[in-house]
Amino acid sequence: MTTDYRHLTHIKSLDELGLYELIPNIVWIFDLDRHGWWWGNAAALTFWGLNSVDELINKDLSGDTQGAKDRMHQTFELAAKNGLSIDPWTTYPNGKAKTLYMLHRAVLVGPERHRAIIAYINEQVELGETPENLLLVEAMRYTTVLVSTFTFSGDIVIENPAATEAYKHIIPQQLDSDKNAFTARFDKLEEGIERLKDATEKRVGRWTHMMKTSAGLRQHTLDIRITRHPLTAEFLMLVTEYDVTELHQALEAAHHAQIELEKQAHFDAITGLPSLHYLQQHADNYLAKAKRQNQQIAVMFLDLDGFKSVNDTWGHDAGDQVLRQVARRFTGILRQADQLARIGGDEFVMMIDDLTDSDDVEIIAQKLINELKTPIEFTYSEKETRQVSIGVSIGIAFFPEHGTTLDELVKVADRAMYDVKRQGKNNYCLAVLG
Repeated sequence: MTTDYRHLTHIKSLDELGLYELIPNIVWIFDLDRHGWWWGNAAALTFWGLNSVDELINKDLSGDTQGAKDRMHQTFELAAKNGLSIDPWTTYPNGKAKTLYMLHRAVLVGPERHRAIIAYINEQVELGETPENLLLVEAMRYTTVLVSTFTFSGDIVIENPAATEAYKHIIPQQLDSDKNAFTARFDKLEEGIERLKDATEKRVGRWTHMMKTSAGLRQHTLDIRITRHPLTAEFLMLVTEYDVTELHQALEAAHHAQIELEKQAHFDAITGLPSLHYLQQHADNYLAKAKRQNQQIAVMFLDLDGFKSVNDTWGHDAGDQVLRQVARRFTGILRQADQLARIGGDEFVMMIDDLTDSDDVEIIAQKLINELKTPIEFTYSEKETRQVSIGVSIGIAFFPEHGTTLDELVKVADRAMYDVKRQGKNNYCLAVLG
């Protein structure tokens, strides 16, 4: 995306700079596209120990690091966005470090409309006398952590290049009246307003929000502290932003993986029904409730008749399709309180809760048998479908007559189911005591 700089002043030639010569403070113009000086006033020439503007323009900058070049571009973007940037810069006249408190304005220069910055030396600060301070300033410039300082009105006072780059698309002068440079960074405006309110009430802390950066929506942890302007003593908001998007994505992926593992442990992959393990985990609650309320619970053991021939004749994909349809048909008969689980192969367990009459179970069993009287259709190939007919044999046990745990009830119902198999299949049988 090409940035629009049409709002910037265009200085077409050096002839337009006569009034700048009258300024006693140091002023120079730096051409970013050529990476060299475009002009400097007499005070600037004295500062650099040069005799003419040509010497300044021709000054060899081939030794500049890429970091220094990047910072120059970021300063231009900040000044282009905010109209003015103010921050300390370290320069090296005669090879000696000198830190200057500089104001920058973004302009376009020459017939080629090169990007440039007009640098005004507002104040010299003797940070060079305390090298640890100088190192701290340099560290803030080159860290990838976003550091910004705002007034309590949400206006930017100063930000490091990383913050400038992250929010270069936000132009304060173009914001709607309900936003400012601080709140416009937030994906949800109300969250930015709340954080600004916290700052004005001198509340500090750490919050995580979705932020609208030049790289898209990113999740940032914001560390907000209250500081004071070193020159005016005005209370300011110091905001340090850490991009934690990848961390949160990794945590979310781990969470989803955990859910998937639990799902695989508790639910059948083919039919989506709960597993026997899931049913065992919850059965105690159903049985305890039935015991308190002196109610019956029925446990059915269901074994499909003729299913093995489906796999043998048409393959396991056809078998899986048939199992899914069987599960849907059986589930349609259940009441909300009942539970159906696939325990493997062509076997299912159904728990019928809140029984008032054992006859109700026989009605449900007959409905299950009737559901499979209609042939089941499955896709055999892209252009071909087939039908199979299967049945179901059902054994039924009751709590508490036949057992007080799910395992006991399933075993009794399983034996009753085999009685159905021996008697001709596709029917149901109630377990008997003994």
